[in-house]
Amino acid sequence: MFFLAPPPVFCAIDTVDLSRACVLAAAVTGVVAGLKIGLEFFHAHGAGGVQTVRQAGDALPVFLDLKFHDIPTTVAGAVRGVMPLRPFMLTVHASGGQAMLRVAAAACAEEATKAGLPRPLLVAVTVLTSLDDAVLAETGVTSTAADQVVRLADLAQACGLDGVVCSAHEVKRLRAYCGSDFRLVVPGVRPTWAASDDQKRILTPAEALAAGADILVIGRPITTALDPAAAARRIAREIAEAPP
Repeated sequence: MFFLAPPPVFCAIDTVDLSRACVLAAAVTGVVAGLKIGLEFFHAHGAGGVQTVRQAGDALPVFLDLKFHDIPTTVAGAVRGVMPLRPFMLTVHASGGQAMLRVAAAACAEEATKAGLPRPLLVAVTVLTSLDDAVLAETGVTSTAADQVVRLADLAQACGLDGVVCSAHEVKRLRAYCGSDFRLVVPGVRPTWAASDDQKRILTPAEALAAGADILVIGRPITTALDPAAAARRIAREIAEAPP
């Protein structure tokens, strides 16, 4: 079990501009629970960039969203390789299969123990929130996005992962299916006053939490706002004031 100060929102720092990333991290410190750093930033600035942004964010927890997906040995090595960054949470793709998921979970636990560090949460990406049934069909998946999410979540849980990344629309079903201790991390969340952008399966932050989400990942509604800190505070206030 883990604890995050409310609201459980990770701000997605999806930029390749190191200075901009540091400004955003500093702006949301004290308002959000942590920072999400993804592929764009990591490929541009690597481990040093992650450390720089963490410092700018006053050591906020970092969700390192690199979505590892490769042969099992390579993914295990990748998990070990990022452990010195002390991530709060890591992602792998559930579609990598059982062997990959199991060795990733083992590497995460073993490397953290060896380094004397807290073990990061390891969560599996199910179906990206930019995908819907029609796009999945283009890739050869004949089931609905909702059914595919449950199938992959079941696999991740069986392989010992801590949770999954899923759309807010799958949260209620996954909570009932996977139980209360399985972490549900939800991107693609948009307050009513923000544009939906390229996300297709969205709810508001308060709706997602009410459905059973544990952690929300919110990017552009905060990061593209004229005042990111004010946008983050507005989201926090809307969550706090939402009816139970």
